[in-house]
Amino acid sequence: MKHLLRRFDPLRLAALLLWLIPVAALLPLGAFWLWQSKLMPWWLATLVVSSAIGYGLQSLLSRRDRRLLDAATTTPDPYWPPQADGAWAAVEQVAESVDPKDHPLDDGDRIWLLGQRVLEAVARSYHPKAERPLLELTVPHMLLIIERASHDLRDSVVRNIPFSHQLTVGDVFRVQRWKESAERWLNVYRAGRFVISPANALLSELWGKMRDQSYGVAWTELHRWLLREYVRKVGYYAIALYSGRLLLNDATPAVVSQADLAQAATTPTTEPLRILVLGRASAGKSSLINALFDEVVAATDILPDTTASLTPYRLSHDGLDAALIFDAPGSDTPLFDEQALQRAALTADLILYACPAHRPDRQQDRQLLDRVRAWYTARSDRRPPPVLVVVTHIDQLRPSREWQPPYDLRNPNGPKAANIRAAVEAVAADLAVVLEAVIPVCLAEGRVYNVDDALWAAILKRQDEADRVRFLRCLQERKRRENWALLSQQLARAGRWLVDLPGRVWSRSAHTPDGKGE
Repeated sequence: MKHLLRRFDPLRLAALLLWLIPVAALLPLGAFWLWQSKLMPWWLATLVVSSAIGYGLQSLLSRRDRRLLDAATTTPDPYWPPQADGAWAAVEQVAESVDPKDHPLDDGDRIWLLGQRVLEAVARSYHPKAERPLLELTVPHMLLIIERASHDLRDSVVRNIPFSHQLTVGDVFRVQRWKESAERWLNVYRAGRFVISPANALLSELWGKMRDQSYGVAWTELHRWLLREYVRKVGYYAIALYSGRLLLNDATPAVVSQADLAQAATTPTTEPLRILVLGRASAGKSSLINALFDEVVAATDILPDTTASLTPYRLSHDGLDAALIFDAPGSDTPLFDEQALQRAALTADLILYACPAHRPDRQQDRQLLDRVRAWYTARSDRRPPPVLVVVTHIDQLRPSREWQPPYDLRNPNGPKAANIRAAVEAVAADLAVVLEAVIPVCLAEGRVYNVDDALWAAILKRQDEADRVRFLRCLQERKRRENWALLSQQLARAGRWLVDLPGRVWSRSAHTPDGKGE
């Protein structure tokens, strides 16, 4: 403070003080006039009411700012595989435990240790058996995480904190130093006010305490939000890396924000949606495909299943991206291949399971669906595809000769509707699927029912979920291609270096001072 005062001319300071004395005298003189005019109680009441209203407005503004910060909080990516759920829970646990007192923003070492703690939490979720899981992360990938997290955090600060683009780090430190000197002069002023006007000084002190406490809470909340957002950003990109979302050899720009990744995830790809039709022989799989196309594209026969392999058909519909539908052999026929089915199921984005309503023996259907679920349970890097069970042959339910659609299954009126509803509920229970995923249809020629409305509506409703499955499927393939591309580039550069090595050695030896290399 003394160094600061030395910069000013003493005469200019004297002139400033002479100008301030009459202004400062207005405070005690005004208080004396209010007391002499018996207006002091009214003034005090006005001060209390105004202070209360101001405090309330400040609280509203603080809550509004807190809502804005909450809206800017990083959230998990819905396109992550199931294994990422546990990793994000670990990140949230670190974020909730952060204390601003332990991590001042001007201490870079503690901030770095906090980021390292987040990386270790994510790495341990993916490498639980490793003694030091963080060492499983490559150096380029760690730099990539820091790069993306820093870019996102900078963007959040600029968009959500006023004047952050003009406030420098040096300004923050200078304000902190000047604050101590200003508080000493303020204490002298407050003591003088107590001597001149005790009542006024007491109310001002109370208001000042509430205001300072509110400002302190606001700063603490902002500090805590910055730390938590830093934790979430680092955790987000660490999980994106382990999930295959971050690639070193990517065609995207060098810095991609979280919003950019989310936009890229929802962008339609050239890879068609893969729909797999499963079921036993004569369950109506081929008829189901024909009904979805509204034309004959798959062979249907009264004989047992004749599909010798997975037969693909290109399917299109309003609201549906390009899709391929695969007709699989019946699970109870000699043509059924367990390994081929496993490969097909693990590359499917949506499964339609045909189950006849008039056949109560569904144990084999349940076993097949349980095997498909087990295959995906063993693959924590993939999300299981949505499953729709299509209950066929509902026209053959009792009374078999009655067929007068449509049927209201919510409020069944008549034995036919009641039996269709009972069959749907029984299939849902036997195959362990939710009731809304069971769609009753009729596929008989001239009697096609509930396909264009209920079945297609159910397929389109689950398209977003199927797109996430397709995204992870394509992501794994892209990650494998990246690994091979990087390896081939590295080997090519190493090969060129080895080829050029003899020439460089000869050139160096030829230019040695003793001339031995010549």
